[in-house]
Amino acid sequence: MTSAVYHKLRERLNLYSLGYPHSKSGTEISILEKLFTEKEAQIFLHLSPVPSTDAAIASQQGDSPAEVRTLLNRMYEKGLIYRRVKGETAKYGAIPFLEGIFQNQVKGMDSDLAQMFDEYFEESLHRNVIACKPVLLHRTIPINQAISVSYPMPTYDNSRKIMESQEFIVVTDCICRVQQGLVKKGCDKPLETCFMFGAVATGFADRGMGRSVSVDEALHILQECEAAGLVTQPYNTQTPVNLCNCCPDCCMILRILKRHPRPAEMIGASYRAVVDPQSCEGCDRCLERCPMDAIFRGGAGVESISDERCIGCGLCVSTCPAEAIHLEVRSETRRQEPPETGQRLLEEIDRRLRGIG
Repeated sequence: MTSAVYHKLRERLNLYSLGYPHSKSGTEISILEKLFTEKEAQIFLHLSPVPSTDAAIASQQGDSPAEVRTLLNRMYEKGLIYRRVKGETAKYGAIPFLEGIFQNQVKGMDSDLAQMFDEYFEESLHRNVIACKPVLLHRTIPINQAISVSYPMPTYDNSRKIMESQEFIVVTDCICRVQQGLVKKGCDKPLETCFMFGAVATGFADRGMGRSVSVDEALHILQECEAAGLVTQPYNTQTPVNLCNCCPDCCMILRILKRHPRPAEMIGASYRAVVDPQSCEGCDRCLERCPMDAIFRGGAGVESISDERCIGCGLCVSTCPAEAIHLEVRSETRRQEPPETGQRLLEEIDRRLRGIG
């Protein structure tokens, strides 16, 4: 029989970020049983996103600070919580399932966990991603080769400026391609494509979940990602803590968007691709490269682009040999400016998931 603590843990995780909803199959509980021991689940219930010392947590738990400290550090190494160290003082806090616990399994995920997550995502979790439109944890921005737009692009829409502004960068494997590969649904795209910045990067490096890279190497990897046809998706804030390069075969967000009849509306896309029918040679290269199936053969044998499906990634622009496609800025009523901070992003997601916003 499943311990009641795992159901309490599910309820707690459901309060954070995109939530952790109930499923009829109970797969979400099986995931927690695999990731957490009962003692770890109990400790998590005494945590909050606001970090606390091991002594404060121990006073609530009723165990010795030394025992709690050992348990908390083990949970941190397993990617179940976060730890912040200042001087000789360590503080520990709760993290959401997405983004948090799931992403932290990038080096430790096995086929069983991958299969359970696949089932849970399809059964329940995907609904929460849809429900919070047009606010998502990540947003699509144009790849670098496509940003010759006559518009003063803000820093948060420019992958090069995002990268160049970082003091510490860690690159790690794409958790989505790792997970999908383990369930035999993966692709042949590059794997080491996700960047972490600042404190998040430090946590990944400390636990051996990624490697630190210079700005120059990060820019080189970014260029390779764009050449491979990956979509650039930073964390959806004006100062992103990470930047992913995603494919529609594996990425949970792009997979959901591709199924939706109006992906641009789902994310509040800031840009759209436009084709010049006079220049288009009808070579179909852009059809193969578009992650949203937004391009189709129109009249007179030239390409046509669906405004409702185009998310403004720019992959079609960079692959067109005739230079017949360019990006345009959408009207202000269509664009979705990212929240200033992570806290505001999570507050907005919370409002939308609860039908308030």
